Amino acid sequence: MINNLCLLLLLSVVGCQPVEDLSVLDGGNFRGPSWIDWNDPGLMLVHHLNDLTRDCLASREAEIGNLKSADAWEKRQAKVRQTLDQILGPWPARSPLNPRITGTLQKDGYRVEKIVFESMPNFYVTGAIFIPEGHSGRGPAILDVIGHSTQAFRRDLYQNVILNLVHKGFVVFAIDPLGQGERLQYFDPQSGKSTVGSSTMEHSHAGVQCFLTGRSLARYFTWDGIRAIDYLLTRPEVDPHRIGVTGLSGGGTQTSYIGAVDQRVLAAAPTGFITSLSRLLGSIGPQDAEQVFYHGPLLGIDHADLLEVRAPKPTLQVTTTRDFFSIQGARETAAEVRQVFEVLGHPEHFDQVEDDYEHGFTKKNNEATYAFLQKSLDLPGSVQETAYPFLTEAELTVTETGQVSTSLQSETVFSINRQEAMPLLKNLEDSRRQLADHLPRAVREAEHLSGYRNPQPTMAPVFRGQYQREGYRVEKWGLPGEGQTIIPTLVFAPDDPAPRPAIIYVHGNGKTTDAAAGGTIEELVRSGYIVAAPDLLGYGETSYKFKQGHAPVQPFFNSLMAGRSVAGINAGDAVRVLKFLQERDDVKPGEIGAVAVGDVAPALLHAAAFEQQIQWLVLVESLLDYQSIVMHPLYDVNANSLVAGALTAYDLPDLLASVAPRRVALLQPRTQLRTAASRDQITASLGFVQQHAKDKLRVETKEIELKQVIQWCVNP
Repeated sequence: MINNLCLLLLLSVVGCQPVEDLSVLDGGNFRGPSWIDWNDPGLMLVHHLNDLTRDCLASREAEIGNLKSADAWEKRQAKVRQTLDQILGPWPARSPLNPRITGTLQKDGYRVEKIVFESMPNFYVTGAIFIPEGHSGRGPAILDVIGHSTQAFRRDLYQNVILNLVHKGFVVFAIDPLGQGERLQYFDPQSGKSTVGSSTMEHSHAGVQCFLTGRSLARYFTWDGIRAIDYLLTRPEVDPHRIGVTGLSGGGTQTSYIGAVDQRVLAAAPTGFITSLSRLLGSIGPQDAEQVFYHGPLLGIDHADLLEVRAPKPTLQVTTTRDFFSIQGARETAAEVRQVFEVLGHPEHFDQVEDDYEHGFTKKNNEATYAFLQKSLDLPGSVQETAYPFLTEAELTVTETGQVSTSLQSETVFSINRQEAMPLLKNLEDSRRQLADHLPRAVREAEHLSGYRNPQPTMAPVFRGQYQREGYRVEKWGLPGEGQTIIPTLVFAPDDPAPRPAIIYVHGNGKTTDAAAGGTIEELVRSGYIVAAPDLLGYGETSYKFKQGHAPVQPFFNSLMAGRSVAGINAGDAVRVLKFLQERDDVKPGEIGAVAVGDVAPALLHAAAFEQQIQWLVLVESLLDYQSIVMHPLYDVNANSLVAGALTAYDLPDLLASVAPRRVALLQPRTQLRTAASRDQITASLGFVQQHAKDKLRVETKEIELKQVIQWCVNP
């Protein structure tokens, strides 16, 4: 370190150029101190999204605080049921289950029947029903739903609970969740594995496709559970009035949902999921897609509602103190839920138990669960947990090939969602026949669905210093963004102070990508422009570092809970950069255009559609449309560029068409797989735009000099 400092001092003495540090929010190493206020730019987006979601939750808390009587709580319960139907719906029709028993196992003390049924037409659910030896008449039954495990209910820790329950006299029905066991949604027969990765990756991949159509993946998980109960009620061994549900982790999620919406569930014991959304946001953040309700907090739904809506039916909240689902949030939720059961006259029907452990089952918690189910479902007996021999995975394989996709050619979440998207896309196609009416409507809907907020003046920009280059300088600015956020921005300004046109230049890989001396931005400056290169939230300095093995979807999931989107927030910040440039003495305020490269391009397209003062737009390697993501099983996109629910009202081509008569250039557009779009793909997506915009839209599939394209935009 001392040698480096000496070298820098020596270089400065002999007049060499300083080493440039173009970061704005962090001074970087020994070249300048970090700013305390901006010391964690990678979490700036997350903090802002958390604030937005917590604002929604604050409205809920204010409403909850005013509920004192049983009548008030019963009205709240009715409202929550209606809201859950809205979030999870529309529910499919109750089609025939067409159940089949594919095999039977006789074991010491119980029998196993391997079951496959259809929760929706040709949408197969695999499972196993465990029946106690000597069972007679109708008795209580447990739907056991499973967490994020590749083997699903075949895994030893899940078998342990199942076998203990069946030996205590319960009929137990365990089913494979989506993306697990024999229900991989993106199964590759060649490799025998999922094309997209682990169960969490499968869930998030399908979830993004659902959210684009305004639907929630949670619907599929919940409906599978409801139909599993439908199947249980066809069994002569099952008392329809003594149904319980339990499960760990993702199974705790499913237990909470099924118990909340299916009135037939008498007893529910979710394990290792329930906390509070505020504590979740402040710790691990939003998790898999099925654990994220579309507009949930915006509509006043928190984890507590999933239990409160059940009151006064028996409910047990099972927790561990070192779980990654915050124990503090779990305790706070339990305190709120307990009050509801007290007001409704049955405080004994709710309890929270906890053990000092990590995320998972414990003997203490399991025995508390057994005791709860035995009491609630009227099946007395010993609560002691006992070790029983596990069944092999092969013994519990339900289908011939071990996957419903190859054994039964099952529908998938993707195929069903694609089918449900078709009417939406048809509506768009029909609406586009009257573009004069369609485009203003599409832009209004885009503003609403993206959560765009028209920028309002806030604090003054903060100047962070500059570097002098030959003929121009590089200024470092912290521009005020939405809320408490900062937009780190570089301004490349010629030494000549005469007013000149300006360009907003945004790159998906960060503002420094093309900022080096001799690079693309310098070429634009030498062509007579002032260039502002910001890092919009989620990019460059403010990019969020995802955990290895996790899909980079948390900001997308977080934003949609509050009815917002990262793309919409980015669009607002792009307009803020525009306003900043318009206030500079060296900028001609009516001559500002924008260039966007890569993943951030859809956000700039939104900005140009919403703000007429962006005079022209060049999109380089931009996603062609949202439609292709739901029409193809595989995709590779940055979720920050997406808007949940967009396909209910618009797509990116509609925004392109709305920018006319301003000029737009689309250079080397990309498919949903990031591959270069072919001419046929471009025509299929943009045909109506090309007819509408005519010579105002330029599409280039081969590399072309950016300066030349900008010249076309500026001087038609």
